[in-house]
This record gives sequence, C-alpha cells and structure tokens, in this order.
Amino acid sequence: MPLTPTDSIPSDSTRSDDFRLSDYHYDLPPALIAQSPLKNRSDSRLLCVDGQELKHLHVTDLAQQLKPGDHLVFNNTRVIPARLFGQKQSGGKLELMLERFGADGQMLAKIRSSKSPKPGSLIELHGMSDNQSSKDTLTLRVVGRQDDLFELNTLAGAEDQLAPFIERFGEIPLPPYIERKPDDADQERYQTVFAEKPGAVAAPTAGLHFDEALMAALEAAGISHSFITLHVGAGTFQPVRVENPSDHVMHAERVSVDQNTVDAITAAKARGGRVIAVGTTSVRALEAAAAQSGSVRPFNGETRLFLTPGAKFHVVDGMFTNFHLPESTLLMLVAAFAGLDETLAAYRSAVEHQYRFFSYGDAMLVWPKFGVRS
Repeated sequence: MPLTPTDSIPSDSTRSDDFRLSDYHYDLPPALIAQSPLKNRSDSRLLCVDGQELKHLHVTDLAQQLKPGDHLVFNNTRVIPARLFGQKQSGGKLELMLERFGADGQMLAKIRSSKSPKPGSLIELHGMSDNQSSKDTLTLRVVGRQDDLFELNTLAGAEDQLAPFIERFGEIPLPPYIERKPDDADQERYQTVFAEKPGAVAAPTAGLHFDEALMAALEAAGISHSFITLHVGAGTFQPVRVENPSDHVMHAERVSVDQNTVDAITAAKARGGRVIAVGTTSVRALEAAAAQSGSVRPFNGETRLFLTPGAKFHVVDGMFTNFHLPESTLLMLVAAFAGLDETLAAYRSAVEHQYRFFSYGDAMLVWPKFGVRS
C-alpha cells in the first residue's frame, strides 16, 4: 500500500477567488459543542435546509423527508485506535497519531513531543499488558518527513507486529474539541454500525446517527443504500491558514468507489431517485469518482478534491451531514452545495435553537442551491 500522498485526480474542481476565509465564520457558544453521544444514535435533531426554508425535525423523521427510489450512500470506513504513546531515544515522551499504515511496517504519523525526532533515530511505543504488570514495546525508526507527517518503519522482522500492537494498545482518537479522554462507550459510539474497512483516524460522523431501526425504516420506505470507503485522515482537523481558501492545499485521503455502488447510483438516477450522500466524506468520494468524466465511475486511489462555492456537483443530489467548524474546508463544501448565505443562515438558526455541534452533535439534511448542479 503506497503511503506517499499523491493526486489521482485533479486537486481542484474549481477555483473561487470571490471568497475570503472570514466569509465562513460563524459564532458558536462553546456550550453547544457536544462532548458525548446521546443515549441512542438516532435521538439527534435534524435541521432540514432547502434554500431559505428551514425545518426543525429529528433524525428519525429522515424517511419522511425522502421519497421511494431515493438512494443513500454511506462511508463504511472503520476508525482505528490511532493514538499511541511512547518515548524518544533521549527519554522524552511523545504522542503519536497515525495517519495511515501498511502491512510492510511503514507508517505516516504526526508526532507531538518537546522536540521533533530526527531521521534515523528510534522511538519506542509503549502499551501496558492486560494485567498491568508489564510493559509491551514496539520500536520504530524515523525515516523522514512529509510536511507535518513523519515517515516511520518498524524494525526488520517486526512488520507483522504493527497491526496487532495498534489494535491492542492504541486509543480511539476523539477530535480535539472533545475535552475528555475516550471511555469504553466511545469504542462503539465513535464507529458507525456499518464500519467495515479499517483505516480512518476520525469517524465519518454523519453516519453515527444511523442505527439498525433507522436503517430498517429507510428500507421499508423504499430508500436503497450503498457504500463507499474514504479513510478520514487527521488532516480533516487541519485549519485553513490562508485568507483566500483557494490557496489552501487539501490533505490526501484514500478513496474506493466500487462497481456495485456505481451500478446502484446509476439505477437510482434511472428510476428518478435522488442520490443523498451521508457525510462530506461520501460527497468527496463520489465527486472524486466523477471528476474526470462528469459521471460516477469506479475509483480506487487518493484525492485532494476541494469543493468550494462555484464547484459543480455531478453525482450528489442531497447531503446528510453534521455541523462543521467555522472556517473549515467541510463548511466550505456545504456552502458550495447549498449556497454560502443559505448555509450560514441555517447555522445561525441552529445556534439560536440550541442544536448540538460537531462529531457527537446533531445533523442537517441539505438540498442544493438552485443552479449549483451541472
């Protein structure tokens, strides 16, 4: 598995010089940032956004907002326990956040420590044994850097120890705005019920609202579904640091859109159904798979696709998504789809009505601004 981020499709679908970073700001009281999930996945509220029309509902109302023949596309990535702890040769403590890893013992990761480890140096990852009486160690060599990511390798002969070590001793990497340590409940609730393909370091959070009962209700209502895989990277939390968002360089993420999903989408459109992407990750995967031809095709590779106002959406007819951070690339994607003024008006309404924000928060069902789709 190649670990070097590459562009398999054009890195930009559009360039919009008419917007500034500050255009994507909104005021959010910190008390509205959800710190824990609700008791049941589908207990969350649902803000339906259709232009300037807003409806305040619940996620359990989703089937009534869709129509028979519509098609949902979910992201079936699985979050790996990507946060690990250890020390440098000097003894200095460090925290490692995996971006991706391969069966050959190669890794890309962010490292937090007082001083960055140098190429050629060794670091040790630590984990306590089940009886807490002894410490397990995995030694890694620092190979080099890719921007803010470190290239790491296991030592020769230890390649097959990497994946088991991560699964046994890694910590679920809750987002930085959740100000607590992960607990046992997060092991389940920070995964979707259809999580299947390990590789993400952050959850595709729109999918967290769906439980077995909601999936059954959607199926009974004549709403079909399929899956893509996009392994969400730590770069999803990377802030935009340039005033013109078009100058921002997106992080690369691995995407897979298979023939079965392409066929399901084609069939839905042929019968007059709408394709609703569950989460911005599903939007990016589908639009990446259609970037070259204008219609969805099987795709397996990496993308840096950045959708900002002015972008053309070739596949997605509707979007089910969580609320996103101010001035983030995810908020820009929603604004590209629904219109910036409409999106910010919806967010202001959500704040006014005390919605819960971000990963463990409430959701939106968003329809496109007139004329946005090609």
